[in-house]
Amino acid sequence: MPRFYKLDYRLLNPLGEEVDSSAGGNPMAFVEGDGTMVPGLETAVLGKLAGDEFEVKIGPEKAYGFSQRSLVRTVAPDMFMADIDSIEVGMIFQVGSGAEAEVARVVAVEDGGITIDANHPLAGVSFHFEISVLESREASGEELEVRNMG
Repeated sequence: MPRFYKLDYRLLNPLGEEVDSSAGGNPMAFVEGDGTMVPGLETAVLGKLAGDEFEVKIGPEKAYGFSQRSLVRTVAPDMFMADIDSIEVGMIFQVGSGAEAEVARVVAVEDGGITIDANHPLAGVSFHFEISVLESREASGEELEVRNMG
């Protein structure tokens, strides 16, 4: 039976500086196998009980993957339904539609074209978490129903 987990966390960068935390906000919560948690963190939490505290380092291969060059490309300005002068670095667009749709970030705007990057923004990033397990229990029927709808 899948488990429900609720976690307090601190996320640290490679220099040991906090970049995110649940302190003063909402704890992280998920149902085992629901696809909302990066695989490395879900694996690290499995079997933990309320009150457990631990640290885990997760490499890109167990998080958002490595950046792929094939997902960075230059496209013609007429591919955008926007005035070229209004397109800026950092903007995010959906490219394509249906099953072929992907989200891409503009990384360069030049006369010859617009360079977009469809990699996940956290591709290639390693994570260092400090975790406190607040809750670890069998997932309820309602939680499993939500999990199976996704």
